[in-house]
Parts: sequence; structure tokens; C-alpha cells
Amino acid sequence: MTKPTDNLSLEEKLAALQAQVESLQAENTSLQEREETLTKENTSLLKKEEVLTKENTSLLKKEEVLTKENAKMKAKIEQLLAQLKLSNSRQFGKSSEKSERGTFNEAEKHQKKTEPKHHKKGKKPLPEYFEREVVEHTLDSLDCPCCGEDMHQCGSIDSEQLKIIPAKISVIKHKQFKYACRNCEHTGTSSKIITVPKPKQPIPGSMASPEALAAVVTSKYCDALPLYRQAQIYARGELDISRNTLANWCIKAGFLIKPLVEAMQRHLVSEHSLCADETHVQVLSEEGKLAHSKSYMWVYRSNEVSKQPVVVYDYQSGRSRACVQGFLSGYQGYLQCDGYSVYDNIEGITPVGCWAHARRKYEDALKAETRIKGRANMAKSYIARLYALEKQAKSQKLTPEQRYQLRQEKAVPILDKFKAWLEDTNTKITKNSHIGGAINYTLNQWNKLIRYVDDGNLGIDNNVTERDIRPFTNGRKNWLFSKSVEGAEASANLYSIVMTCRANDINPYYYFLHLFKEIPNLKPDDDINQLMPWNVQLDTYIS
Repeated sequence: MTKPTDNLSLEEKLAALQAQVESLQAENTSLQEREETLTKENTSLLKKEEVLTKENTSLLKKEEVLTKENAKMKAKIEQLLAQLKLSNSRQFGKSSEKSERGTFNEAEKHQKKTEPKHHKKGKKPLPEYFEREVVEHTLDSLDCPCCGEDMHQCGSIDSEQLKIIPAKISVIKHKQFKYACRNCEHTGTSSKIITVPKPKQPIPGSMASPEALAAVVTSKYCDALPLYRQAQIYARGELDISRNTLANWCIKAGFLIKPLVEAMQRHLVSEHSLCADETHVQVLSEEGKLAHSKSYMWVYRSNEVSKQPVVVYDYQSGRSRACVQGFLSGYQGYLQCDGYSVYDNIEGITPVGCWAHARRKYEDALKAETRIKGRANMAKSYIARLYALEKQAKSQKLTPEQRYQLRQEKAVPILDKFKAWLEDTNTKITKNSHIGGAINYTLNQWNKLIRYVDDGNLGIDNNVTERDIRPFTNGRKNWLFSKSVEGAEASANLYSIVMTCRANDINPYYYFLHLFKEIPNLKPDDDINQLMPWNVQLDTYIS
């Protein structure tokens, strides 16, 4: 039986209490150690949680970055596929610009299809101005196969064939007779001999006649026939002439007509409105430039409604605003061109946009995009309506004043609706897509694009200039580059004559022939303007 506590002595109670205190202290120490351990574990867990939280945040950010990069890569892949599709379409597909001179059918969706006209059967008669060589076919015997009596001629059946002979090469032999006075010889007063002068030649001391020079430059600059091919053609006609000789002829011919081209430039800057474009050209020997670097051929021409149109090519080593300012110095008026920024902010010049360039952006979008094409077709339909009005004005031969009224009444409402559609659609599309680029281009160029409705003398596009620069780009595919700056400048002058001839609907060969005969005989005070295309008569050469 346990001893009651009350019977314990004081020492025993103190010892018991001391034991309990020690036990509690030991337990407290153990709890403190446990608390410290738990605190450490908790701190460790908090640190781990913080690390995990940071890692989680980092992973989320990485995931977000990867998601954005993935979206960008998908967009880039789609863009590259669209560009590949567009490139293949341009290289292998059908062109939307089916016209012989590069214009497109602007109003194909708004014009009713008409039944094709039936062509008259039979051969088209050959022009009367061709020389005729009559070949008569007669019977060897006039005995009648029935009765044996003589037959008489009672008519003929006439038919014609073309006879084409390759370039005929001949030689002009100038024989300058000399004259002397026998009386003077006998009297001894004088023995002067007078020699009859021959006409001044385009290239003094050269064997190139005006006819030969006209043939060479027409073949190269009108027919895009390189000089080495011309040399091969002449070799087949047993004429041995080098390519270098032909090149020298072209350079000298180009500088011979330079005064006339300068007069054409002065005529240009006096007109109401002009068109401009530019393309690159490679010149091998140009001071301060590498052989493979690009130079530029600029082309300026009268507006398509001009009654005395001229086209002038201008060679420049660069593509800066200074090139335009230098050529058009003193010009005050409209300049219709593409969206290239160098044509902007030139004093006295009001730039006019080109709807053909805008339309081409939507054509590219249609070729490039694989899915949604409705927006591109909608934009094209608006532009087609504008072109339908221009076709109407042209077919009805409206005056500039009448064309201005037509545009104000019918084109302006179409333009207002088109712009509202563009601004609304622009908020719903991907900016770096082809359709986004097309809409952005149209909106950025809007003020210049709608400027044509303010003047009936202006055209809706710059296609007339693009047609004039295309022969140069076609020729460039054959001859690839110019050897020297002199050659490039001469080519610019000769192309100016060729394209001015086309603008005035005259034969460039006969015009060159006229120039090469007349320019050498001009006096310093003669008016060069008498040789402008609209001031010359070429009938004598043609006949």
C-alpha cells in the first residue's frame, strides 16, 4: 500500500517536486528541440515552396514565351508558304495582265459578257504599199484539148503570197567629182580645184550610213536584239562587222540625238501632268561603284491624254529624291507614280497614286492566301467598278471636263464606300498577312490614290509608264548590263526616241533615219523642235 503524501516529510516532497521539475524541464527541452526541428523543417519547406513557386512562375513564363514563339513560327510558316505560292504563281501561273501591252482587264466582273464577233472568212488582203512582183502562169500550148482549135485568154485568177528576204546589205559609194578651170590653168592666174561636198554624215569618217545606223539602233532598242546577235545576222549576209563596232555606233548615235532628247525634256516640264517610274540597270565600269551594284534608269512621260506625248529615259547612278528633282527642275503640276516615297514632298509637284499598283496587291493576296479570299475579292470588286467608269469614259470619248463630272458623280461615292470598308476590315485582320499588307498599302496611299478624281486630265493609274519601261526591262534580259556610263546614257537617249515614236504611233526606223540625215546638217541657230515627232513627215521614206 502506497504511502500517503501527507505523511511524507518535507525533504521527500521537495525531492519529488524536484524530480517533477526536472522531468518537466527535460520534456520542455525536448519540446523546444522538437519545435526548433519543426521550425527548421517549416523554414526549409517555405524555402522549397518559394523555390517551387519561382520555378513554376519561370515555367509559366517560358510556356507563354514558347506559345508566342510557336504562334509567330506558325504565322511565319504560313507567310513563307504564301510567298512560295505567290512566287510559283508569278513564275508558272497565268498573268492577270493579259493585254499585249501589260494592262489588265479592270472591269471584268462588272461588264456583261458579249457574244464573240464572227470573223470574216478568208485571208486578210496584203497592204497596197508593198512592192508587187507579178508572176504570170501561161499554157505552153493553146490547142484546145476538145477540138484542137486555138484558145484565147479570157481572164485570170489572182492570188498573193508574201515574199520576205533577210536584211539586204548594199554599199553606198560616194563619188565626189572634182572640177578645175582650164582657162585659169593656161593663164596661170589660178589652178584651184573644186570638189563637190558630200552630205554630212551622222558619224564622220565611219562607214555607217544613216540607213545602217537606223537599222542597228532600231533592232537593239525597239526589238531587243543584242549586238552580238546582230553581228551574227550580218555575218550570214557575208558582212564581217564586230560587236564593238556596233556598240560604238550606238554610243555615238545616242549622243548625236542628245539635243533632241533635251528638247523633249523641256517639252515635258511644260506639260500639265506627267507620269514616272524607274527600274534598275547594271553598269560594269562606273567610278566609285562596284561592278555588281545597281544603277537606275528612270522614265518620265506625258500623261496618256496628251496630244503631243514624249517619253524620256534618264540614267542615274542612284534612286534618291535628288534624281527626280534634278530632272523635273522647274516643273509645276501632277506626277503620277507608284508609292515610292522619293516622289513625295517635292516643291511644286503634286503626286498622284496608281490604282494598278493597289489592285496588284490584292491579286497577290489572292494568289498567296490558301483560305479566306473573300476580302481580296471584295476589294477587287470596288476597284473594278472604278475601272468600269474609266472604260465608259474612254469608249464614249469624253472630254476631260466630262470625265471629271463622271468621276465626281459616280466614282466618289464608290471611293467613300471603299474607304469605310477598308477601315472596318483593317481592324479584323492579321497585319502581316498579304491581305493585311494590301489594305495597309491602300490606306497609306489613299490621299494620292483618290487625287485622280480631281482632274479629268489625269489617268486612274500609271500603266502607260509601265508599258514604256517594259521594253527596257525586256531588253535587259538579253543584254544584261551596260559596259560604261556613256553606253547607259546613250541607251537612255535611244530608248527615249523609240518610246516617243510608239507614243506618237510612228515607225521608229524611219524616224531614226530622218534624224540621222537631218541632225548633222543643223546649224547652231536652227530650232531643234522642228524635229519633234509631230513636226516631221516620214511619207517620203516609207514610199
